[in-house]
Amino acid sequence: MNMSAAGWLHVRQWLFYACLLVVGLTGISGCASKSDSSGPNGRGAEIVTDSDEPETRKRARIRLELAIGYFEQGQTTIALDELKQSIAADPNYGEAYNLRGLIYMRLNDFRFSEESFRKALTINPRDSNVMHNLGWLFCQQAKYPESLQLFSRALSNPQYGERAKTFRTQGLCQARAGLRADAELSLLKSYEFDAGNPVTAYNLATLLFQRGDFVRALFYVRRLNNSDLANSESLWLGVKVERRMENREAMLQLAAQLEKRFPKSREAGAYQRGAFDE
Repeated sequence: MNMSAAGWLHVRQWLFYACLLVVGLTGISGCASKSDSSGPNGRGAEIVTDSDEPETRKRARIRLELAIGYFEQGQTTIALDELKQSIAADPNYGEAYNLRGLIYMRLNDFRFSEESFRKALTINPRDSNVMHNLGWLFCQQAKYPESLQLFSRALSNPQYGERAKTFRTQGLCQARAGLRADAELSLLKSYEFDAGNPVTAYNLATLLFQRGDFVRALFYVRRLNNSDLANSESLWLGVKVERRMENREAMLQLAAQLEKRFPKSREAGAYQRGAFDE
């Protein structure tokens, strides 16, 4: 079975959870990452309370929170306007530049997105989350050596708390670059940190299936298909793995689910044509 490089990120339902730029009032998550609060020396910063937060930072933070809210609602222009006001209130507020980079990444303005992330790193060179975001940006542009270097730098920070996400994204990027053995190792590491993530499980099972390790592929895809996160792509992969393992009853059960739940999907059509090599 062959899969194009783009196919590694073409997990339609799960891409929303894993790589779409999702934000919350405390920061940014998903394949994109919220800003790191550690200081330039790598030590965790003391929590800022109302009594000691400078007025300029308070205004900037409030504007950033508004920008995040608008960004979540898809109101990009208003979010950017709030960010402009956040940065005007405090030009050294790295989280504002990080969010600006994410917004421009969503808009496919890669030049300005990169500029924003680099500005955030100028303010805090140890911010692993911004490194992650810039690495993801480079991966989308097929700048694989630069991308993987940034993921490695992010993971080298012992205080970085979002390793599952960065190992997962690193694995996806390595697969795009044709580094399948490295991709498998990264995805395995991500799975150790977060066994419930469907993107990790699906892509790991796909890699194992492609190199003929059907027993291990079966473990990951079965666990995924037995959860509420199964979709047409995971069910189709499960059908093919069960077929290779000569588990006819299990294969037919998955195929029935695929045709019932996703009758108009590309995967259901492939099953009906008997196109098991797609």
